[in-house]
Amino acid sequence: MKILIVEDEQKLAKALKRGLEQEAFAVDIEFESDSGLAAAETGNYDLFVFDRMLPGTLDGVGIVERLRAQHVVTPVLFLTAKDAVHDKVTGLNAGADDYLVKPFAFDELLARIHALLRRPSSEPQTSLSCDDLVLEPHTHTVTRAGKPIELTAKEFALLEYLLRNKGTIVSKDSLMDHVWDFDADILPNTVEVYIGYLRNKIDRPFPGNDLIHTRRGFGYKLGEVV
Repeated sequence: MKILIVEDEQKLAKALKRGLEQEAFAVDIEFESDSGLAAAETGNYDLFVFDRMLPGTLDGVGIVERLRAQHVVTPVLFLTAKDAVHDKVTGLNAGADDYLVKPFAFDELLARIHALLRRPSSEPQTSLSCDDLVLEPHTHTVTRAGKPIELTAKEFALLEYLLRNKGTIVSKDSLMDHVWDFDADILPNTVEVYIGYLRNKIDRPFPGNDLIHTRRGFGYKLGEVV
């Protein structure tokens, strides 16, 4: 899953990027509102994390208002030092989905991010599954037929995105947009290579049906063959 952070405190922004990448997220960062809005409008993100007070043409509220006016429904989490009730009300009324006051604990930020990413799903459970394959986003554990599977952070992120889109064909472009950050050095066959890594870990060691399927010219599908 891919996150855009717009935060003018560069030390904090870079620390959040490192922490979230360790949790298997792809993260882009911007330090002022104009470049932040441009990235939000053109990038393919699953979540936005915006500071309220930003240098540039707009503040965080202005960015959210602009995005919502364009019918961008990506969840927004505000990070801010402004803790007054009317500040929170203004941010939420502008279209933000959650509000976290600085200073904050990274674990709380992570929990709120997971909660926001669960919202589009109608399923109450927090785990993701397909057949006998189960992925737990919070604990970063993966099992198939009850056996634990060790994945790298990027393999985990790739599998999580495929599971969140279970049963649908996902293009290579979509996988690159959601699993790798903007600065990643991606070769044309990078996705194919990582799909191969996943197959070697979640399909080939297990008898029965393979779960990852290639649709040549279209992309990949995780689920039963139809």
